Amino acid sequence: MSVNKIYIFFVFGLLLIAAGCGSNNQQGGPARGPVAVTVEEVNYTIAPFYEEYPATVKALQEVELRPQVSGYITGIFFKEGDKVKKGQKLYTIDQQQSQAAYSQALANLAVQEANLDKAKKDFERYKELEKDDAIAKQQVDYAESAYTSAKQLVEAAKATVNSVQTNVRYSTIVAPFDGTIGISAVKLGASVTPGQTLLNTISSDDPMAVDVVIDQSKISGFSQILAKGSDNAADSAFRLVLDKSLYPHFGKLSFIDRAVDPQTGTIKIRVELPNPEHMLRPGMSGSLQVLSNVSGKSITIPFKAVTEQLGEFFVYVSDGSKVSQRRVKLGKQIGSNVIVADGLKQGEVIAVEGVQNLREGAAITVATAK
Repeated sequence: MSVNKIYIFFVFGLLLIAAGCGSNNQQGGPARGPVAVTVEEVNYTIAPFYEEYPATVKALQEVELRPQVSGYITGIFFKEGDKVKKGQKLYTIDQQQSQAAYSQALANLAVQEANLDKAKKDFERYKELEKDDAIAKQQVDYAESAYTSAKQLVEAAKATVNSVQTNVRYSTIVAPFDGTIGISAVKLGASVTPGQTLLNTISSDDPMAVDVVIDQSKISGFSQILAKGSDNAADSAFRLVLDKSLYPHFGKLSFIDRAVDPQTGTIKIRVELPNPEHMLRPGMSGSLQVLSNVSGKSITIPFKAVTEQLGEFFVYVSDGSKVSQRRVKLGKQIGSNVIVADGLKQGEVIAVEGVQNLREGAAITVATAK
């Protein structure tokens, strides 16, 4: 095939493609007309909302039980998971060694008290003889020294008795406060070591607390709540959400931590919540909702009126026949609405529905949003 024929076929193909494109343009959809949208007038409204913080449930009191004496566990006097009362007996440790030491200390105290009594009588008798010059002065001095030494030995023996008696008392472990006891870490007959062996853990269960971390910029607002003191009764300003369910009791601010963490610029606060049904357990996680202390009014619009482009947010402002795109700065989202921090003024009209079909300067037909 000659070059001329190839060229003719090529040109003919281009003409066919152009004809097809023209046909498509002629047979395509109708020319784009005004876009049907619903609009809404922008107004100021009071917009309280809850800020959410990750929260961890904690016991106000929690202590690990560890023995103060060595020995073998001879008794366990509770059921795991029980509610226990302050002073209730929980464990006993073999008292044979400590009891023997206590008996020995008592016997030694009795001997020293007898020696003290003898030394006292000798000293008093020698003092009477000294008045009549019937005894050497040196002998009286010896008696006085023996009496003083005997008194000191009695005091040392009493201290030993108290020390051993403390060990006997430590052989019985009792609950330090009202609360719930956990699973025992030891069984009957287990050998325990002072200060090392973990026996169990007790935690208080009503009220409970949640600890949350806030930015230092929030300290002023929380300090105002804390300053109310007794007026800061549990109310809806503090709500706990667990597994997407609202906990039935509200909380109150207990304290703000001592110092701000210089690494993160945050500080810890604690909120107390009643726990009469014992629904809360230490270690549970959820979110604490704190009612925002918003002053004045805010502009809120339906969130569906907002479009996003490259990380920036826009709305379409209407003049009645067409729209123009306006960049806005958004605040907190509240349900299906969102607070507009900057970019809109009261009385302006924005497109709410049909915004996905809009572009800058698009003509519209308007219907008022319900």
